[in-house]
Amino acid sequence: MTALTDATAPVAGLPATGAARQVWRRLRTRPAALVSAAVLLLLVLLALAAPLLAALAGQDPHAYHDDLVDSARGGVPYGSFGGASADHWLGVEPGTGRDLFVRLLYGARISLLVALGATVVQVLVGLLVGLAAGLGNRWVDATLGRITDVFLALPFLVLAIALTAVVPRDFPRPLLLILVIGLLGWAGTSRIVRAQTLTLKSLDFVAASRLAGSGRWRTARRELLPSLAAPVITYAAILVPTNIVVEASLSFLGVGVTPPTPSWGQMLSTAQTWFRADPAYVLLPAGLLFTTVLAFTVLGDAVRTALDPREAGRLGVGTRKETSR
Repeated sequence: MTALTDATAPVAGLPATGAARQVWRRLRTRPAALVSAAVLLLLVLLALAAPLLAALAGQDPHAYHDDLVDSARGGVPYGSFGGASADHWLGVEPGTGRDLFVRLLYGARISLLVALGATVVQVLVGLLVGLAAGLGNRWVDATLGRITDVFLALPFLVLAIALTAVVPRDFPRPLLLILVIGLLGWAGTSRIVRAQTLTLKSLDFVAASRLAGSGRWRTARRELLPSLAAPVITYAAILVPTNIVVEASLSFLGVGVTPPTPSWGQMLSTAQTWFRADPAYVLLPAGLLFTTVLAFTVLGDAVRTALDPREAGRLGVGTRKETSR
């Protein structure tokens, strides 16, 4: 919490473009961050181009190919590596014969859409509640603080499973997942925004804005929001991989995206019965999920350090002290 609260200090006072250039210069010195960004950019481009790539491969994510699976063996794909061939680059899905490459691409669209959409909802709600708590009177702050504590204490996954299970099946599942994950997970952002707002509103430039006649929300929009950008962006970068895992977990448990819409978590759920007969069907979605989460985590850590380089210095000093002992 302290690192995130202090994150605006290195870039405060700089114009927006100057701060962005400074952060970019710091990110360029971290090869792991650049590799992670390149991996995520490639994944996003592949997800966006899924219909085009599916047409290029001549495959449909929902088309069954019964002739490509061995019904005598329970639906195991013919051939090695899950039935990989010139027509099916990564093989086919056991039992159905659907093209695995195309389904992985469409699954990436769902995973990224839900994770990014839920992150936007979490940030917006958390920003509004945190600002209201930080700028409000004691009664407002105490009330919103208790509500935030309740949401932090809720069993997130259990409640998400319950909410997604009771909603009618005809409701768009990606939208439902975005709303459920977003509206249950905003409390952490609210805590960070409130703490930063309490710190900033005692500074001279905020007091000068209030003395000039600006209202609370005008001051928040013009003076506080630019300074809140750094910690909010940092925390959002941490939320994205968490939301990817939550979406995959819900789909794995059967309450997320419903067939025939592909999802990495849904594919892993189906793959439970095929991991011995067709290991590729397990390893491909699991590998993509692991790579995506790892890339977002590494990039989020790099963004945090770029916005607050003093944190990296503190970590480095602590490491050297421990080593010298």
